Amino acid sequence: MRGRASLDEVERELRAITRDVRRNEPLSRHVSFRIGGPADLLVVPGSVEELRRVMEFLYRAEVPVAVLGRGSNVLISDRGIRGVVVKIGRGVDGVSFSGTSVVAQAGAFLPTLANLAASRGLSGLEFCAGIPASLGGAVVMNAGAHGHCMAEVVRRVHLVTPSGEEVVAAEALGYGYRRSVLQEKIAVVVMAELELTARAPEEVRARTELWLRQRNATQPIGPPSSGCIFRNPPGDHAGRLIDLAGAKGLQIGGARVSEVHANYILNVGDATAADVLALMTEVARLVRDRFGVVLEPEIKLLGDFDDEERGSGKE
Repeated sequence: MRGRASLDEVERELRAITRDVRRNEPLSRHVSFRIGGPADLLVVPGSVEELRRVMEFLYRAEVPVAVLGRGSNVLISDRGIRGVVVKIGRGVDGVSFSGTSVVAQAGAFLPTLANLAASRGLSGLEFCAGIPASLGGAVVMNAGAHGHCMAEVVRRVHLVTPSGEEVVAAEALGYGYRRSVLQEKIAVVVMAELELTARAPEEVRARTELWLRQRNATQPIGPPSSGCIFRNPPGDHAGRLIDLAGAKGLQIGGARVSEVHANYILNVGDATAADVLALMTEVARLVRDRFGVVLEPEIKLLGDFDDEERGSGKE
């Protein structure tokens, strides 16, 4: 198939590659916020080979593509996503160990990966135990906690791009605070090679459990959320500034600023993406007016947002 294909043609081709293809699938079912309109098509590859073939076809067909893992750290438009959403999870979550090296597929769940490493006495992923994300998304955004991040352990990343498959060394990923060059590159992470450090299993397990307890004690558990909403400004914490600006408990529609951790917005009752964006804008305004600090969103907007909506949360 050459050039831009119709949605019917795309669906037919995808069904020839993998069984799980859904039309007009509500994306609220697939993200931790439980917010979002439908995808024109949602496809869930059942293996790494299916993922490769799906992406090769979509690139060739010039179809708009968005990629989801566990659906944390994203806000989906109320109008949904046009084109195809590729969800990477079960079936693309294999993990293998060789000494201190780990090869993990993009859909591997970070807490599971952290626990597998701890049981083998491999240190470096303890901070991941409380991050409800898949490996692919964590590699792209340089996920982190407790002063550690993925950049410390990633050695190579395997990608599918419009030009074919690439293996990119960590040094070329441009890692920074919650950033990598992969956020701007048209590519999908297929797997990553990690390098860990051998330690006594009981030591690694103890640190993993300690950090998990600390995370659970300081972050909201219950209503749906999507992780931290704003990036920490240099030398400070967004949650601290939001708290001191008096925004804890602030609510617009079904979206509320958590009273446990002010950098979380909770879906407390059929919140919409519009509710979240309006609340982000108000929180950012309060912090700017009180401290002169401009908060930058950490959460990623996906889907049919207009330019004004995409500017929400910024001042």
